[in-house]
Amino acid sequence: MLEHITLPNNVLPPVAPYSHAVRAGDFLFVTGQLAEEPNSGDIQKGAIAAQTTQVMENLKRVLTHVGTSFEKVVMARIFVTDFRYYETVNQIYASYFNAERYPGRTTVGVTALAGFGDVEIDLIVYCGD
Repeated sequence: MLEHITLPNNVLPPVAPYSHAVRAGDFLFVTGQLAEEPNSGDIQKGAIAAQTTQVMENLKRVLTHVGTSFEKVVMARIFVTDFRYYETVNQIYASYFNAERYPGRTTVGVTALAGFGDVEIDLIVYCGD
């Protein structure tokens, strides 16, 4: 059975026709998050550190809303528009996880992202026992 999860509009409104996450059995698939400001819905521009922190906080909002955390993440995909951002994104991303239990991960360089941000991250989360 699938459960489509969308956060209340005043928390993090979708910028396109999607659910913030979809639960399928014991797994939660969290939609890629951009550096979207939760109050305004605007994509944050500027420093990659600020963008990455906003992305991680947006992911945290989704995880908290469904009653889970970064501890349960089994896979992450990171999309960046410039690999010169890699180290900064990596440092901020890592700070949200236990260093002894990082999830699997893929990092992909892309030419553009929706909203013209510079970083997007999606997650697969195990919600079983």
